[in-house]
Amino acid sequence: MVYKFRVILDAEEDIFRDIAILAEDTLEDLHNAIFNSFGFDGMEVASFYTCDETWNQEDEISLFDTGDVLGEQKIMSDYKLADILDDENTKIIYVYDFINMWTFLVELAAIEEEEPGNFYPETLFSHGEMPDEAMEKNFEADNADDYANDYEDGLDEDDLDMFEGDDSFEDYGFEENWN
Repeated sequence: MVYKFRVILDAEEDIFRDIAILAEDTLEDLHNAIFNSFGFDGMEVASFYTCDETWNQEDEISLFDTGDVLGEQKIMSDYKLADILDDENTKIIYVYDFINMWTFLVELAAIEEEEPGNFYPETLFSHGEMPDEAMEKNFEADNADDYANDYEDGLDEDDLDMFEGDDSFEDYGFEENWN
């Protein structure tokens, strides 16, 4: 079977590639097809992330084993596309180059029969030019304000006056202890 993906750059302008790849190929093969179709050199680290229907990031699948015990962590080459994506699970997130954070939304658009004579993976369609820089990411939790409110203690600058004149704190000095 052939999986046909639409790979969309997370950017303001529409920039995407349609890629056909064999269902038995691995996530590493898809990684290679993506960076080649977008014109990257492939010299940067990348990861896929499983996600839900609304693109909420879940589990990381990295290019290299970054675990504490070598061989314990599964990597891209361990996952066949058919094992992770199907008619029910069609979305995955791809991040290339963790310095620039090129982020792509990868969606399985079709599962079709392999066409004799075609070589896979194959870029079927290309739309849009890659920008010079990745879009800046905002890493803030959806409910960050809720956490701040949970820990708000109501203290302000005036409350710090309670420590004035309190000799119970020993002055350790800066110079003699930090040189």
